[in-house]
This record gives sequence, C-alpha cells and structure tokens, in this order.
Amino acid sequence: MSTPARSDAPKTIADWLALPDDARFELVDGELVEKAAPTFEHGTAQTLTAGAIAGAYHRRAGGTGGPGGWWIATEVDIVLDGRGYRPDLAGWRRDRMATPPRERPVAVRPDFICEIVSDSNRAMDTVTKLRRYHQAGVPHYWILDQVDRTLTVHRHAPDGYLVLLRAAEGETVRAEPFEALELEVRVLLGGDPA
Repeated sequence: MSTPARSDAPKTIADWLALPDDARFELVDGELVEKAAPTFEHGTAQTLTAGAIAGAYHRRAGGTGGPGGWWIATEVDIVLDGRGYRPDLAGWRRDRMATPPRERPVAVRPDFICEIVSDSNRAMDTVTKLRRYHQAGVPHYWILDQVDRTLTVHRHAPDGYLVLLRAAEGETVRAEPFEALELEVRVLLGGDPA
C-alpha cells in the first residue's frame, strides 16, 4: 500500500474517500493519517470485544439473550465534523438509527466508540481522537490499552470526557453503556477467559 502523495493543502473527505477501499487511513485535522497495521493481538482484542458486546446488544430491544437495542460494527468509516475515522469498534442505539446504515461513510454519529491502543497509535487514540470524539458529541468512548493492559471508559460531559472507569486486566467490570454485562477486561484485551 502506498502512502498518499503529500502536499501542503489540507485533505478533504473527498480525498479520503478516493483512497482504495482497503486503505488504512483516517482524515484527522486535514491530514491523512495511516492507521497502524493490526497485529494478531489487536485483531483478537477487537474480535473478542465486539463479540462480548454484540452477543447481548446487537439485536432488537427486549427478548431473550440480552437487552439489545444497538447496532455494533467494527472498522466502519464514519464522518464526524468533517473528519473521517475508522474506529476499531462503534455502536449506534437503534432508537436513534432504526436501520443499519448502508452508505460509506456513515454520517450518523455513533453512541459508542472503542479504540484499541498500541504504541504506534497511542497519542492519536488517547489525545487527538479523545478530543475530536468529544467535540463531535460521541457519548461514550472506550480505550483498550494493550500496553498498560487497561480499559478506560469515558462519558461525554460539557467540558470534556469524564473517566467513569479505569480497570486492569484481571478485573471484571460493568461498563457504560453496556453495564448489563459483566465483562472480563482480560478478554477485552484479547486474552482467554478466567
């Protein structure tokens, strides 16, 4: 995969969407930023986190098997405030978005985003995206940090995200907005259940 040609002109959503479908770039503050190539550990964490949440929530509300009421997806292109993102995991409440989006990029703000942090994307996920997701009004932002082995759960507040929970690898938690589930942080980070 080649890196897009650099120029001094800020990049646009059109520039971002003109990249090949398999390009791993996001458009942040007028710059095309390459996402880190996923490692096995990252892919496992993404799969297990999505599975843990989607099993109970990616369904109509009510019924057996969990509370439902959400659309949960991985690696979906999203536009927020003129910037283009491809978060590791995103979710939309079905009472806000009755049918799953068909367009690329999705223009409806997610109600939940989760990023899985590695050393190569640490500042982007923990500083830049944290600020931009807050600015765009994303209600819940999770950061799964594979280096320090933690889950940090943020809830939107007017002046910035509130840290609701910071849990270590060995803990079992109930984390907004999916507090109906007990989640093992070890599993969310890609490990085997206790």
